[in-house]
Amino acid sequence: MIADLRNKIQEKIDNLNKPKGSLGVLEEVAMQVALIQQTLTPELRHPAHILFGGDHGIEREGVSLSPREVTWQQMINYGRGGGGVNVLCHQHGFSLRIVDVGVDYDFDPVRHAHIIPRKIGYGTRNFLHEAAMTAAEWERALAVGREQADACHDEGSNVLCLGEMGIGNTSPSSVLMHLFLDIPLPQCVGAGSGLDAVGISHKLDVLTRAVEQYHACCEGFTAADTIRYFVGYEMAAAIGAMLRAAELRMVILVDGFIMTACMLAAQQLNPAVRERPAAPPPEYEVRGGHRRPLCLSHRGVGGTSVKRNGQLRSCRDYEIFLNARWRR
Repeated sequence: MIADLRNKIQEKIDNLNKPKGSLGVLEEVAMQVALIQQTLTPELRHPAHILFGGDHGIEREGVSLSPREVTWQQMINYGRGGGGVNVLCHQHGFSLRIVDVGVDYDFDPVRHAHIIPRKIGYGTRNFLHEAAMTAAEWERALAVGREQADACHDEGSNVLCLGEMGIGNTSPSSVLMHLFLDIPLPQCVGAGSGLDAVGISHKLDVLTRAVEQYHACCEGFTAADTIRYFVGYEMAAAIGAMLRAAELRMVILVDGFIMTACMLAAQQLNPAVRERPAAPPPEYEVRGGHRRPLCLSHRGVGGTSVKRNGQLRSCRDYEIFLNARWRR
């Protein structure tokens, strides 16, 4: 059935008033979105961006140039419209939801009313010594993500973009890349927010010891157990949102090393999630020195995820979406 639909979509794309294949990746995006929605006339409605915030116990080991205070400062900054994500959401017509899942700070419910309070803890535990979160906390974080995806869907969105704010979260992302793709850890560890060579070496040493500690106790672990051993609350919430958005057949926009790692993790829990990201990847993901071809693991990386909306708009403007309707 999918193969038959794919052939029909391709036939319609090829019969548009243009040379066959002339719009390159836009045609790939059009195919992907039409398959996600399982229709020849896909409709894109009310694009939404969810930004989850949380702190990490591993940050205490000096694996990031930035201190954890930057997490709560940025969460507040987003409410003032001072972040790059604010500009891009405004430019591309996305709604923006900012969710505190585990920031090490008490936000004022009046002065910081833009932050949705879903705090599970004041940062995760230090996975150099123990699992970042318990099974119960993991389930709560997943539930937060599902709840937020449902909220966007209930507001009419079928295009979901996901992001994060959490100092230190390149560390668990590096470990997931190492464990799930069997890539040597040194090739997965980069500068993050700006570490120098000495800092990167220290970060690699910390993560190497953490992985050794994990291997000493991981017998019988499921994929979920492995993921919760390392990730932050904000990452777990993003994974939950991805899983729920896939169930709802929403288009998922993914970008950057952390959300890439979350998509990789989500695929370990439900392989069908692989079919939901809407944008094809470039050859390499380069943020923070991570230059391995992450397209080995998933699709949908590159640029800035909200800006990927521009590809969808281009598909609309060139009628690649087969007379699709577009609604904000």
